[in-house]
Amino acid sequence: MRIVDIQVGSLVLPLAHPFKTALRTVDHLDDIVVRVIGENGEVGYGEAPPTAVITGDTKGSILCAIQDFIKPALVGMDLMDFEAVMEKLNGCMVHNTSPKAAVDMALYDLWGKVQGKPLYQLLGGAKTSFETDITISVNPVDEMVRDSLEAVERGFHTLKVKVGKEGTADVQRMAAIREAVGPGIKLRVDANQGWTAAESVAIIKAMEDKGLDIELVEQPVAAHDIAGLKYVTGQVNTPILADEAVFSPLDAANLIAIHAADYINIKLMKTGGIWNALKICEMARQHGVKCMIGCMLESQVSVAAAAHLCAGQEVITMADLDGPSLCATEPFPGGPIFEGAAITMSQDPGIGVRFDAQWE
Repeated sequence: MRIVDIQVGSLVLPLAHPFKTALRTVDHLDDIVVRVIGENGEVGYGEAPPTAVITGDTKGSILCAIQDFIKPALVGMDLMDFEAVMEKLNGCMVHNTSPKAAVDMALYDLWGKVQGKPLYQLLGGAKTSFETDITISVNPVDEMVRDSLEAVERGFHTLKVKVGKEGTADVQRMAAIREAVGPGIKLRVDANQGWTAAESVAIIKAMEDKGLDIELVEQPVAAHDIAGLKYVTGQVNTPILADEAVFSPLDAANLIAIHAADYINIKLMKTGGIWNALKICEMARQHGVKCMIGCMLESQVSVAAAAHLCAGQEVITMADLDGPSLCATEPFPGGPIFEGAAITMSQDPGIGVRFDAQWE
C-alpha cells in the first residue's frame, strides 16, 4: 500500500495546572499533529511537541522538517516495505528527532491498521495493562505537598517529583513529601539536569541518610556530562535513571558500556520514534538494563503510541506517561484507556486514537 500524503495540523490543549521543572514552565500544550494517508484512505496519526530546551525542536523546525524533507522522501513508498520506509525516514535528515517521531508513530499506526491488530501486539504483546506515575511540578514545598496528596487521592501510587532548582533544599522538599504521603507511595526524583555531579552525590546521600526511600533519581547532571553521570551512579545506592543523556541507540550503547546509569528513560521524542526505541529496548534487554517509557508534554495522541511500546516490551518496567492526566480536557476516543494511574490497552487496530474531529 502506497503512502499518498503526509499532512500537518495543530493541537492546543490547556493543562490542569502549570507544569514546572528546573528547565521551564508551561501552562498549555501547543503541539504539531501529523496524519499519514494510505492509498486505501486509511489514516495514521502522530504528534510532536516543540521542546526546544530538550530536543532543540521548535514548531517552525518541526513543520519545516516534515513538509520540506520527510514528506517528499516518503510519499509514494510502499508502507508494507516497512523497514525501507523507516530507513528512509531516519536517513532523510540528521537530528530533528521530534518530527521524525511524529511521522514514525503515524506510520506505525497506519501499519497496524492495515494488519487489523493493535500495535502493542505487533511489538511483542508483553502486557495488556500497567500503571504510570504522575509528575509533581517544582513549587514551594507546601504546594508540592498539597499536589502530592491530591495525586494520591486520585489513585496514583508513584509520584515523580521535579527538583533541581534549590540544591540541598531539595532534601527538605522530598522529606516533607515523604512524611505527607507515607511509606506506601513510591517517590521518584527528577532533577532535569539541575545539579552538578558533586551536588548530586551530596543531595542523594542526604536523602538516603534520612531514609526517604527514593526509588530512583532521574538525570541529576547535565545531559552531556556522561563522566559526571557515571560518577554519581558509582557513589550512591539509589538507582540513577538517564534521560536527556540518551537520545539514540548509540547513546544507549555508550552509556551501557561504561555503566554510567542504572536505568534508561526512553522517550519517542528523543529517539525519533518507535523504530529506534525498539533498538534501545533490545540493547537494554541483552545487558539486563531496565527501562522507563516517558513522554514530554504530549497529548493522548502520542502518549498512546508510547503506551503501545510499553505494553509490547517486557524490558520497559516503569512508565511516566502522565501527559493525558495533566491535561484539563477529556481524552480523545479510541486507543489505550487512561484512567488515573491505570493504562489499559484496547483492541483498536494500530495505535487506535481517533483524531479526525480535532483536525485543524
